[in-house]
Formats: sequence, structure tokens, C-alpha cells
Amino acid sequence: MSRDTTAESDRDICVIVPTIREHECVRAYVKNAREHGFDVSRLYFVLVTEDFCETDTMRTMLEDLDVAGAVFDGTRREEWYETHGIEEYAHVVPAASHAETSFGLLYMWADERFEYGLFIDDDTLPHDEEDYFGTHMHNLAFAGEIERVRSDEDWVNVLYQNADEHGLYPRGYPYSAMDETVETDTVETERGGVVASQGLWTNVPDLDAVRILMDGDLNGQAQTRTKAGDFERDFVAGSGNYLTVCSMNLAFRREVIPAFYQLPMDENEWDVGRLDDIWSGVFLKRACDVLGKRIYNGRPLCEHNKAERSTFDDLHNEVAGLELNEHLWELIDDAGSDATDYAGVYDAMADQLVEGDFGEYRNGAFFNHVGEHMRDWLDCLEVLRPAPAAADD
Repeated sequence: MSRDTTAESDRDICVIVPTIREHECVRAYVKNAREHGFDVSRLYFVLVTEDFCETDTMRTMLEDLDVAGAVFDGTRREEWYETHGIEEYAHVVPAASHAETSFGLLYMWADERFEYGLFIDDDTLPHDEEDYFGTHMHNLAFAGEIERVRSDEDWVNVLYQNADEHGLYPRGYPYSAMDETVETDTVETERGGVVASQGLWTNVPDLDAVRILMDGDLNGQAQTRTKAGDFERDFVAGSGNYLTVCSMNLAFRREVIPAFYQLPMDENEWDVGRLDDIWSGVFLKRACDVLGKRIYNGRPLCEHNKAERSTFDDLHNEVAGLELNEHLWELIDDAGSDATDYAGVYDAMADQLVEGDFGEYRNGAFFNHVGEHMRDWLDCLEVLRPAPAAADD
């Protein structure tokens, strides 16, 4: 356990970092906070890792940084489930998968002090000149006019601003929605209307393996890189339009957790993977549209330093879900219209998937599998009611 000298009442931001390799990135984010005068006593770091990783080193790092936090490997997650009486729902968080960020959501839900969550991937770094945490918090409190983006394909490419030059579409963007006609205008957003802040990324773009191959890169990255100038304006996607939501640099309000489950990927009989955050973003956007809320996109940027790996390995992990990704948004596009909260919209989308017959799609039964896990997620949250003083570990 990390040493914790922070008053518990000060902590309102749960920073969730899934990591098996580069946990030292936390040092850069804490340094950024202090250099920009952000109150680090508001931050509580939850490092989600595995038993085979250097958990003692991670705890020592948090102590050295003098920040509050805890490290959860597989064993400690199991202990936490037992302590909180949710052992039967342990399956909603897949082991050794990026989707284990869902554990951080459960941790937040169990502790009502946390008003905000923040996902940080361990292969990213903040831009020194940007107030990373302060900008995310500003975005979540934003009120006023902001650029609204829509397209005739009902999808917004978050890289649209310089797409004529780089031609990139992010991981998860449907192939059938490419070559869209983009429309922009401005929309008024009320205070409290923004429930998620998606920071974008420079250096290695977040692409799927097919697009990386088309960009001529065999090392799992991309030859074309993004730069700060590709993101000149912050924006929201129009109602009825979907967008890719990547969890590498993402802040959100506590209220969205029922509709923000990071989907079970990788360890399933269909071998569907690498869509956990993308599909969670589709579901969140549908819930936002029903409830009149917004996802803010743009700053703060992070530097994405994706490690080299075989593009063909990524392709193998992605190909089982490519067809499904083309159709998921259409299947839930009319779900939950009469719902009054996130759980209600999410439950309606789960029903759509559980009860559907998707035999026309390759691996279509995975939709039913996802829907069942979505129901379990809501049941788990019902059992894991927020408590005023949940244990730190």
C-alpha cells in the first residue's frame, strides 16, 4: 500500500492506469500537475496490473511521489471483490486485458468521494506546456459555445480537422462510414452538460491494424504521425452522430459509470479483442444523446509512444470483431429513448444485444455475450452501492 498523507475529503479524482510495462509514466503526470499548480491532493492513483508485474516497485513510486494511491494485481483484485461482496461478478473484468480498466470504475463506484475519473494509458506522456489535469477538469465544467461536428454518415472522425492532409481514421471508425461529408457549426453547452473529456494524441495515431498496414507500417505503429497542429479546435459530436472514444487520455464524471463499462475482450471463444473502449464509447454516446449530454474532444493532448510490435499480431487480435464493429452502432441506435438515466439507457441497449439474433454476422453470438455482461455490470453496480469510506486497497 502506498503511504497516504492526503486528507480523504480532498480526493475527488480517481486516476486509473492499466499497466504491465511503463508505470513510470505516472511520474510525468504528477510532475505536470505540480508544475501547473494543480492540487495533487485531489488525485488518487489506481494502478491496475498483474501478479507477474513489479507491484512493490509501483507502490514505492507512489510513495516517492507523495501521492495517494493503490496497486491492484490479480490477487488483490480478487481480495477486493470478496471484501465488497461481489465475487460472483468478478468475470465482468477480464484478466490481462486493457478492459480491466473496468476495475477502476468499480473502485470509483464503491467510494462516493470520487466525483471524477481519469483513464491514462502507460504508453503516453503529457505535453509539458499543457495543464493536463486542469484542462480535463475545465472541459468537464465547460459552459458556452463550442464547435459541433456532424457527417452524412452519422459518424465523426475525431481526426477530421486535418484529414485532407493525413487521411487518417482512428481505430474503431467503421469502414462503411468513410468518405463522409463533414458539417460544422457551433452549439451552446450548459454547465454540467459535459460528462466526458476525450484528450487526443500526438505522435503515434490510434489506428487499427488494417489502416496501419495501408500506411505501410509492419511494426504496429504508423508511418503517418499526428502533431499538435492537427488539433486546433475543441469540439463535440452532434446528437445522433457517433465517434470513437479511446481510453488512453479520458476524463469523465462519476454519473456515467453505469453506461461506461469497458467491454469484455480478448479472452472469449470468438477471439474478439481491442474494441473494449471503442464499444464503450458507442454506448456512452447513445446514452448522452438520450439524456442531452456531451462528450468534449480535443485538449489536453498526450504524446502516444506506442511500443513496436507486429502489425499482423494486432490484425489477428482485431479481425474477429471487424464485421461486428460495422454494425454495433446501428443495433443500439434507437435503444433507451424513453430512459431517464444512464442505467436505463444501458439496460435497453443490453436487451437489444441479449435478445437479438445475429447469425448473419461472423461471430454474431459475441453480441449476445456482450449484452449479458452489460446486464451483469448493472447488477454488480447495484450490489456495490457507493459507500462513504471504502477501503483504500
